[in-house]
Parts: sequence; C-alpha cells; structure tokens
Amino acid sequence: MTTGDITFHTRKWVRPEDLNANGTLFGGSLLRWIDEEAAIYAIIQLGNGMAVTKYMSEINFVSSARQGDLIEMGLTATHFGRTSLTMRAEVRNMITRKSILTIEKIVFVNLDEDGNPAPHGFTEITYDRDRVPSHHLDLKAPAEKD
Repeated sequence: MTTGDITFHTRKWVRPEDLNANGTLFGGSLLRWIDEEAAIYAIIQLGNGMAVTKYMSEINFVSSARQGDLIEMGLTATHFGRTSLTMRAEVRNMITRKSILTIEKIVFVNLDEDGNPAPHGFTEITYDRDRVPSHHLDLKAPAEKD
C-alpha cells in the first residue's frame, strides 16, 4: 500500500503497555517504533549497520490510536547526502483510516568503524537486499576489544 511515495513496511498492534494515561497510544512508544523502523531502513539503504539518527523535524500528532488498533508506519528516502540519508515518515491508523502523524525529515548519518561520519556512495533507493550488511557488528565496548 502506498500514500504518495511512501510504502508501508511495518504494522504494529497497539497493546496495553503502549497506552498513556488517557488510554490512547503513548507518543513515546510510537516515536521509538518510528526510530527503529527508520534505523532498519537506513541500514538497508546505506548497506551499513552503523547508521545513527541525527535529526527529526517537527512532529505533529493529528490523531491517535486505542488499544487493539492496528497502525502502519511507512518511510521513503527523500535525499542522499555524502554521509547521510534523509527520509520522510508517515503513520496511519488502519482501523480509523486516519493519519496519526507525518515527519517530513528524519536524517541518519552513515558511520565508519570509529564512529565518524563516512561517505556511503549511494544516490538511489534500493528495494533489493544487495545492501543488507553481511555480518553483525562487533558491539563490544572499546575497552573489551582484544
């Protein structure tokens, strides 16, 4: 399914632990889900498991979801910088068919092994799995490495 250029990749079921004191979806839970989905999208687009969130533009919640609702989250790349990837996010409620929020600009930065911004060399969106990293990162703290 698409809205504009966004392809909806992830669906979530709103559960009791996702609710705020008003009985609606807690914004912090939704933002965590968006950031995780954006990180996965950036890793696939940049071919590097070391991509981090740099920036999120204004977030305007226009509707919500309740326990038991299903929501969809979608992302699309809008710009490839030398070391960054900018994307747009949209979340909608599948039950009410209303938009929950749109984030016009989420920027991820591609990092090298030392945690510094690094050129990634890509200029186009891919839907192939050819950029998925072929190995896991060594996530030991620097003092723990041999």
